[in-house]
Amino acid sequence: MAEPTDLSLADAELAAFVAAVRRDPGLPARAVGAAELRRAQRLRVAARPRGPEIPRVEDLVVGPAAVGARLYRPAPEPRALVVFLHGGMWTIGDLESHDRACRRLAAGTGAAVLSVDHRRAPEHPWPAAVDDGVQAVRWALAGGAAGAGIAGPTLVMGDSSGGNLAALACLRLRDEGGPLPAAQVLAYPNTDLTLSAPSVRSKGTGWGLAADDVAWGAEQWVPDPSRRADPAVSPLYAADLGGLPPAVVVTAEHDPLRDEGDAYAARLAAAGVPVGHRREGGMVHGFLTLDTVSPAAAAAGERLFADVTDLIGRVG
Repeated sequence: MAEPTDLSLADAELAAFVAAVRRDPGLPARAVGAAELRRAQRLRVAARPRGPEIPRVEDLVVGPAAVGARLYRPAPEPRALVVFLHGGMWTIGDLESHDRACRRLAAGTGAAVLSVDHRRAPEHPWPAAVDDGVQAVRWALAGGAAGAGIAGPTLVMGDSSGGNLAALACLRLRDEGGPLPAAQVLAYPNTDLTLSAPSVRSKGTGWGLAADDVAWGAEQWVPDPSRRADPAVSPLYAADLGGLPPAVVVTAEHDPLRDEGDAYAARLAAAGVPVGHRREGGMVHGFLTLDTVSPAAAAAGERLFADVTDLIGRVG
């Protein structure tokens, strides 16, 4: 393998990807809009290999609100259920954009994966996506998982803005006093919609995720700027993080969201929540969906799947 052209990146392929982004960053999200961003994402997804074959994959609806979802069953009796909330700046992403990642997650952990087709902004601003995530977790805990033949623990997981939704779902379920998922897994999560952490400035351009694109997504999801420090929107601002499920939080070195994810992991630990936290060196935001681009990104994903497997063993 060739040496990376940027030695701060994890491999040559990731360095080439970042170099291409820097040569042609494209138009900012606020100039393109949600509809065109979604169209472009569909084209990228169609060009990727599908991912591991899973014996049974079915689309269904869950909960009283009939939230759309896709269930991946890697074995007749999966060892757990992971309720997965996809990222995409609250505005893009869907069942297809994360189909490959969910197949890899199911194959890599032996757990069933319920990918939630939550509503998106700007058509459905906050709290619609949180409502849908909570509905899916409640469905699983109230017998949906058992009814599907999944007897092990239920975890909630999300990447990027989906990590924000997973964290907010745990906070809401705790505050309501209802059953909680056995654990939460947050991959490079948004935890502070004010975007005030230092890494937003130091890593905000030239690393694959533009901070201004994230800001645009936050504006679509929470149009009122005075609400973006509300703990119901930004979990980092919650006064008390005690009593939340055990967590795995994985961030990336070259990610504008790095510092807020690291800070949330530290706050969970300070509140007495068992936390496994790792910052992936030389890695960029979105590595779960960059496995076909970079072997190092694929390996970072496999490490996260190993974390999930270990977590299932500890909470099961």
